[in-house]
Amino acid sequence: MSEPPGREQVPSNEQRRQNAKRKLERQLERRAEQAKRRRMMTLGATVLVVILAVAGVVYFINSSGESEAAPTCTYQPTPGQPAAKPVDPPESPGADAPKTQQVTLSTGQGDIPVTLDHAKAPCAANNFAHLAESKYFDDTDCHRLTTTEGLKVLQCGDPTGTGSGGPGYSFADEVDSQPTYPRGTLAMANSGPDTNGSQFFIVYGDSQLPPNYTVFGTVGEPGLQVVDKVAAAGDDTGQGDGKPKLPVHIDSAKVA
Repeated sequence: MSEPPGREQVPSNEQRRQNAKRKLERQLERRAEQAKRRRMMTLGATVLVVILAVAGVVYFINSSGESEAAPTCTYQPTPGQPAAKPVDPPESPGADAPKTQQVTLSTGQGDIPVTLDHAKAPCAANNFAHLAESKYFDDTDCHRLTTTEGLKVLQCGDPTGTGSGGPGYSFADEVDSQPTYPRGTLAMANSGPDTNGSQFFIVYGDSQLPPNYTVFGTVGEPGLQVVDKVAAAGDDTGQGDGKPKLPVHIDSAKVA
């Protein structure tokens, strides 16, 4: 004969209160743990953002410093070729060198303002400004004019007026991969690779030249009109390559 089933115990009111209390405590503990995890995740994300931001600022500062670093220009003495006119080599340009610079060549035929491009050719532009400030170009003549097809330039910068004089030092070329020489180009003359000194030429008509000449500035229309006048008078050989018949005497070169 089977035993009668036992009677189910009904919890008292106190037991129900204790059970509810423990349940509430467990819920609160779970919520507190979840909130803690959320705070930790938020803190981690914030720290990561700060680290990335700091890294970005450091990279920007370093990149800016690199992009604005001063160029290294070496002006080497030329043994056997002393300066045609006393002058010291320039210092290498600093990081605060201007991007562009204005120089006015005052000549007997009129002023020829030029703009130096330090960003394009910092060593050549720095050298030209130094020679101008040192009065190296003052009281000198432009010694060569070419008027042939494909070569239209006025060359200056040699105090001897012979085409062989220089400042007693030279510096390296700053040549683009494919330089062009349109009207208004200001470029360095040379006698071979890395032989830049003081001689320069002004292109008054689009010219076909090999990519061997450092372009370091431009000449605007007011200056080109002066050169046009000189070119129209021709050269002393009548062959399109000689001294300009209309003398171009540089009285002074002043840096703005």
